[in-house]
Amino acid sequence: MLIVVGLGNPGPKHARQRHNIGYVVADAIAARYGFPAPRRRFQGRAQSGEIGGERVLLLKPETYMNESGRAVRAALNFYKLRARDAVVVHDELDLAPGKVLIRKGGGHAGHNGLRSLHSQIGPDYRRIRVGIGHPGDKHRVLRHVLGDFAAGERALFASLAEAIAEALPLAVAGDDPGFMTRVALLCPRPRPARPAPGEDAGTDR
Repeated sequence: MLIVVGLGNPGPKHARQRHNIGYVVADAIAARYGFPAPRRRFQGRAQSGEIGGERVLLLKPETYMNESGRAVRAALNFYKLRARDAVVVHDELDLAPGKVLIRKGGGHAGHNGLRSLHSQIGPDYRRIRVGIGHPGDKHRVLRHVLGDFAAGERALFASLAEAIAEALPLAVAGDDPGFMTRVALLCPRPRPARPAPGEDAGTDR
């Protein structure tokens, strides 16, 4: 059994924020694989189904981001699973918008949801890191993360959530490189605009 966790904050005011991409992906997964309506369990909303022949619990913690680990720990304890049996989908500042990487372990890089997970279950879970880009100034990070997707980003991230959902059986089977390749093929990242002659190209984030 696998627990797939979409990180986010509950409530309509947070629904379109970049920090809630985990919720967006979780909803796309539930729709694609016909999961039943969620129930309130494990301090969140939980749905059970099957992906790639594997039983999967899809969990959206409703503890708010900085206490996400409590919900995940409750689910792992109930099913007698370990951190390695969890796959967590979250926003990633240090990846360009639309870039997706999957990895096991590592630090939390200041992400409050991951910080909570580290404190509750340790670092040995797998993460699907969904790039939202960096605003370029550390003083603008909070506003960027908690800001709504820009009009030009909405279609990209909706398509990306669908691509992650479609490719998820590969991750469930443990084929992380295959998962990333499939997502990239299904939802190619937009090419950055070329600067006009004489303009500084800046830094690619």
